[in-house]
Order: sequence, then C-alpha cells, then structure tokens
Amino acid sequence: MHFQRILVALALAALVAAPETARADGIHEKGPVPVVISNGKKVKLTDYLVPGKTTVFDFYSEYCPTCHALSPSLKKLHETRDDLALVFVDINRPGVKGIDWDSPVSLQYNLPSTPQFKIYGPDGKLQAEGKDAYDLIKKWTN
Repeated sequence: MHFQRILVALALAALVAAPETARADGIHEKGPVPVVISNGKKVKLTDYLVPGKTTVFDFYSEYCPTCHALSPSLKKLHETRDDLALVFVDINRPGVKGIDWDSPVSLQYNLPSTPQFKIYGPDGKLQAEGKDAYDLIKKWTN
C-alpha cells in the first residue's frame, strides 16, 4: 500500500513538472508558458494557432546555441505580450543527438537552419517566415 502511494505521488509530480503541451483540436488558449510540440514528428501548425492572437512558431533544437540564446527573450515576449503566443516546435526526435535535420518535421518544413520562425496573425494567416519573421522577432525582443 505504501509503495502504491509513492507511485501515485511520483506520477502526479511528473504531470506537474512536465512541459505544457498544445492540443491539436483547434481549441488552444494561451497559457502562462509557451507550449512545446512535435518532438521531431510532422505537425500541422494551424492546429496550434491561438485564436485572436499572433502565434509565433519557433522551430528549435536543444543542440542549437542560437536557439538557447534567444529562448529567454522569446519566453519573456510570451509572458509580457497579451496579444502574442509562442509555440516551440522541437525538431529533434527522442534520442537523436545533435540538430535533427532528418526528422520528419525538419523535412516537412525544409528547414535551412535553426532557429526558424513562422508568424501567424490573429486571423490565422501566415504573416512572416524566414528572414522577415526573424527580423520581426529581433524587433520585438529588443
């Protein structure tokens, strides 16, 4: 019985500590922290748009130094701008060391480098990608 209580406590702790994930059901609200999606799998970005908000998708890898450098500014942007939501798209498949250029999501979006951004307006239409999106991100975070 004691062992079962410990297992339940550990399971609950894992749920609380786990990063928030987005729902691919078209009903997504901006939470207190950016969501993380994909883990290398193909993904339809429009399934993760936050209605009425500018939604920024950041394609990143934990092995990308530039991604790590930008992450605090992006998280602060998510926290301080009510009109904007950030969604991290993890391009790495579990267990892959290094930037996973061969992951399904990397190939799906033909990623030339990381980080890469796609910015959708509150109306759900793509506003910027590539260099234009990166320039907007830099403007917003400075």
